[in-house]
Amino acid sequence: MIGPRRRSKNPHAEADQFRRRAVTGFVVVALCLIGLGAWYFKLQVIDHDDYATRSEANRIRPRPVVPGRGTIYDRNGLLLAENVPAFRLDVTPDKVKEPARLVAELGRIIELSPEDIERFEATRKATRGFRPITLKLRVGEEEMARFAVDRWRYPGVELVPYLTRRYPYGDLFAHIVGYVGRVDEKDLEQLGEINSALTHIGKTGLERYYDEQLRGKIGYEKVETNVEGRALRVVGRVPAQAGTDLRLSVDAKLQQAIVDSFGELEGSAIAVDPRTGEILAMVSLPSYDPNLFVNGISSKDFRALNENPSRPQFNRLVLGGVAPGSTLKPLIALAGLDSGKRKPEDTVVSTGMFYLPGTSRGWGDASRRGHGVTDLRKSISQSVNTYYYRLALDLGITQFDDYMEHYGFGQPTGVDLRGEIGGILPSPQAKLKARKERWYPGDTVNVAIGQGDWKVTPLQLVRATAGIANGQMRRPHLVSQTRVGFDRPWEPMPQPAPIAISPNPANVAVVRLGMQDTMQPGGTGWRVALGAPYLMAGKTGTAQVISRRGTAAVDPRSLPMHLRHRSLFVGFAPADNPTIAIAIAVEGGGYGGSTAGPMARKIFDAYLLGKMPEKEAAEGGEPGTGNGNVSPSPLVPQDTPAVPTSPVSPPSGAPAQSPSPAGRGVGVRVGGDRMGGGVHGVAARAPLRSNMPTIAPVPTLTPTPLPRGEGLAGARALRTSA
Repeated sequence: MIGPRRRSKNPHAEADQFRRRAVTGFVVVALCLIGLGAWYFKLQVIDHDDYATRSEANRIRPRPVVPGRGTIYDRNGLLLAENVPAFRLDVTPDKVKEPARLVAELGRIIELSPEDIERFEATRKATRGFRPITLKLRVGEEEMARFAVDRWRYPGVELVPYLTRRYPYGDLFAHIVGYVGRVDEKDLEQLGEINSALTHIGKTGLERYYDEQLRGKIGYEKVETNVEGRALRVVGRVPAQAGTDLRLSVDAKLQQAIVDSFGELEGSAIAVDPRTGEILAMVSLPSYDPNLFVNGISSKDFRALNENPSRPQFNRLVLGGVAPGSTLKPLIALAGLDSGKRKPEDTVVSTGMFYLPGTSRGWGDASRRGHGVTDLRKSISQSVNTYYYRLALDLGITQFDDYMEHYGFGQPTGVDLRGEIGGILPSPQAKLKARKERWYPGDTVNVAIGQGDWKVTPLQLVRATAGIANGQMRRPHLVSQTRVGFDRPWEPMPQPAPIAISPNPANVAVVRLGMQDTMQPGGTGWRVALGAPYLMAGKTGTAQVISRRGTAAVDPRSLPMHLRHRSLFVGFAPADNPTIAIAIAVEGGGYGGSTAGPMARKIFDAYLLGKMPEKEAAEGGEPGTGNGNVSPSPLVPQDTPAVPTSPVSPPSGAPAQSPSPAGRGVGVRVGGDRMGGGVHGVAARAPLRSNMPTIAPVPTLTPTPLPRGEGLAGARALRTSA
């Protein structure tokens, strides 16, 4: 059988078909090449900058450069807060596949606390993955060695050198300098992206108040990295700006002298220069070691501090309000003179009890037999209550409050520390708001002797006392000078203009004489001044905790410590040309003349004569009830080399010391435990340890004396509106 015949091929048709296919293929290939070329042109030319940046970002990473935190010095150049080198362990999350597993593996060679891990996880969730996050601070030498052996196993993990904070004097300056702590999630929200590389910020004290200045400005390095994220070289740099150094007005030796004068008792004390408002020392006891908080306090230590009934972290100087007691009497006497309600020679008769007209309730004097005929100076020196009962009633509570507000009560002083309270200035409005009760004449009688609803801070008391000493009230301040960089000069910290405490200097002079009489025979503080080679002026006070009856009225030491009255003292010296004013509040100290007064003598002697007090238990102290957290730290740390000595001069422009009475101004031989005889204007100057220039004067504006009554109307309006 023969199959079907095949058709013959048409060469022309096949050629046409081939040509069509070839053209189509050529066009397709040409279009592809054109498209590829266009795409290549877009990548290499049009989008070059964008892709170059992306490529660079894969190879070049920004690495933040945190500047060294500014250091803090006392007035004589002693370092109170310094930076010391250390190493930390940083992890870059983008370079780690399983962070939880990595942390567990690192925990086998480096000791990681639960707090370290918790803080790392919280920070990792709150920041971008390409930013390094600190897992462990202050890595030990053995831990670094173990990590170096297995470093290749941990891509994205680096040992980074850094500067950590150290407080050489421990608890001595805890309530002044404060401390820095590790940045937490809340801090990151406030710091913003630009400061997210910070590991520490100021938490309390000056470290917090001046945190922005102390920490400086962060810089950046452009670092070339390999595929594992390890740094190879630095290809660019934006320099960081160093933090600002602070120079304080405080004197480390006077600070130690105040701590030693307290012995085992608790309380607070502050000393200022009435000529400038500079704080020379301020102590709140008990205290604590701020070094515990720098790299994260342990749960055990934190619990011990929080559960301590004496509250070591509580700054009694700015947060603790007390009733001022009789320390307020010189100011009330000044108000009586300035208001015209009293003249210096006006007298009252103290019989031992004072009764409001038409009532049977009585208010007593310190002497149950009475003080007899009493003028203004005697009312201060012998603390005659009756004089002030009558004066407060004559003034009336409104005018009384106007003057007390002018003296700075009921409002913060403006000291450079966070959280300062304004206290409570007793008034009808305050009582109505707090207790829904009206004001009675008996309330006025109570507040006239610093009892009742009063709540003042030692800062407020010392500011007003310095105002009596100098005639001008100044803002108390801790920082006197600043500088940016170790090779830069110190710049003075400007201060606001002082306020005249009285429009009539003669009235202030009379009150000063009354405070001098207090320290003379017949005054409540006469024993304190025995044998002093300088004139003292002061006022003792007692803030009652419970009513004094029976044995407790005679000897407060018969009471348990927590029921004893607070012992108070305010004063200044030398009285003929004051260079130091102080306020002391001793918890459970009993009478002001028996506890706070002797402490004041030790403080004056330390500052004016260079006579450092011996550290011993104060009378009435009980084991376990005092400032056991304060250690007798040396004034030069053990690991700090000795530095050259140089004399310390008083601020230029300060008034020269006037001739003291016979027997005053005798120098005291300088020993290893002394501040130097007469370094503050009583006797010859002696050298103090210092590695810095003598502190320069701080400029203040020229005060303008207030006309009679000026400022009181404004104070009244302000309080009424509040």
